[in-house]
Amino acid sequence: MLNINLSKLLKIGHLLNTTNILMLRYSFENILKMRSTCLLIRFLTVLFLITQANGQDRIITTGVPFLLITPDARAAGMGELGVATSADAYAQQWNPAKYAFSESRSGLGLSYTPYLRQLVDDIFLGNLTYFNKINERSSWAISLKYFSYGNVQFNDIMAGTIIDQGSKRPNEITFDLSYSLKLSENFAMSVAGRFLRSDLKIHNDMDATSANSLGVDIAGFYQSQSFDMGNLNGLIRGGFNISNIGPRLKYDEGGQMDFIPTNFRLGTGLDLIFDPSNILGVYLEFSKLLVPTPVGFYDSSNTLKGFRQPDVNFFNGIFKSFNDAPGGMQEELKEITWALGFEYLFSDTLALRAGYFNESEEKGSRRYMTFGAGLELNGMVIDISYLSSTSKIRNPLENTLRFSLSFNFDGSGSSLQTDDDSS
Repeated sequence: MLNINLSKLLKIGHLLNTTNILMLRYSFENILKMRSTCLLIRFLTVLFLITQANGQDRIITTGVPFLLITPDARAAGMGELGVATSADAYAQQWNPAKYAFSESRSGLGLSYTPYLRQLVDDIFLGNLTYFNKINERSSWAISLKYFSYGNVQFNDIMAGTIIDQGSKRPNEITFDLSYSLKLSENFAMSVAGRFLRSDLKIHNDMDATSANSLGVDIAGFYQSQSFDMGNLNGLIRGGFNISNIGPRLKYDEGGQMDFIPTNFRLGTGLDLIFDPSNILGVYLEFSKLLVPTPVGFYDSSNTLKGFRQPDVNFFNGIFKSFNDAPGGMQEELKEITWALGFEYLFSDTLALRAGYFNESEEKGSRRYMTFGAGLELNGMVIDISYLSSTSKIRNPLENTLRFSLSFNFDGSGSSLQTDDDSS
C-alpha cells in the first residue's frame, strides 16, 4: 500500500469545515488504495479548492491551477486584476500588449508567493520576468513561473511495518515568450507562447510520466491620450486577454485528461490626474474560464454518481463554455468573476492600493478585500499586498503578505509611472 505523510493533512483540518474535510479524506484514501498518479493530482488540486469550495457540485476545475495565482504584489493589492492597468514588469502575466506602452526600455520582475502559509511552509509560487522594448512600437518578454507543492513522503506498508520509500517534491513549471506590437498610437496587440510541464508523478508508478502541454495567449490593450475633465485630466485604458489556449494534459495511459485553465479577461480603467504628482486609478475587470461546466453522470440504475467535465478537445471546450451550464444563462453569468481596484500614485514614488474580488457562492465563493503599497527607489520598485477574506470559505492566501520586486534598467523613468503624457 502506498502511504503519504499525514502531517500536512492534519494541519489542514483546523481550517476546514466538515464537507471539505470529507473531500480531502476521500481523495487521500483513494490514493492509498490505487497508487494512481491521477489521484495524486486530484489530492494536490484539492489543496487549491478545499478553502474555496463548500461542497458545490459544478465548480469548474482544471489542471495546473497555479497558472491562475496572482504572482505580483501590485496586482494582488488591487483585487487581483491587471489586464487594463498601466504597464509594469509583470504585464506578461496579465496582458503582454501593455509592454508596447512601457515608459522603461527594459525591466525585470522577481516575486515569491507563499501558498497555504497557515498550514504548511514549503508550498510556494516563484516568478521571474524580463521585458525589453525593441523600438517605440514593439517589445518582447520572457518569463519563468515555478510552483512547488512541497515535500511529499512515500511509504510502503509491509506486514504492518512502514518502509520508507523516499520523498518527492511535486512541481509545475511554465516558460513564456511574448511579442507585442503597436498597431496605432493608442492600441497594441500581443501574442504569447507557453510551455507547461507538470511533474506530479509517483516515483514507483510505472505508467506515469510528467505531463506537458503548450498554451497560447492573445491580448490587446488600448490607452488614450490624456484629456480634459474640467478641474483635472483623465486617461482611459482597456484590455483583453485570452490566455492558456492549448491541449489538455494527460499524466498516464488510460487516465483522465485535464483541461488547462483557458481564461478570458476583459477590463477597463480610468486615471484621474489631479496634477502630475497626484493620480488616482480606478479599474474594473471581468474574468471567465473557457472550460466546460461539469455535468452529472449516472450509473445503470440512473442514480447520480457525481459531476465531471465532458470529454471534448480544448477547442470545442472553449466554445461549449459559453452555453453549456445546466442552469442556462443564469448559471453562465455566475461563472464570471469580477474585481474592482484602486491605485493612488504620489510623485511617481509612492503607491497606495485597495481592491475587491467577487465570485458566485455556487462557483467557488472566493470573495475578499485586498490592500497594498508600492515604493520606488532609484529604479527599483518594492510592492507589498495583503488579502482579507469576506467569505465563509477560507482563502489559501488569507493573512499572507506578498512581496515583489521590479527593476528599471535604463533609468528612463519610474516603474510606478502611469504612462500618460501629462506628467
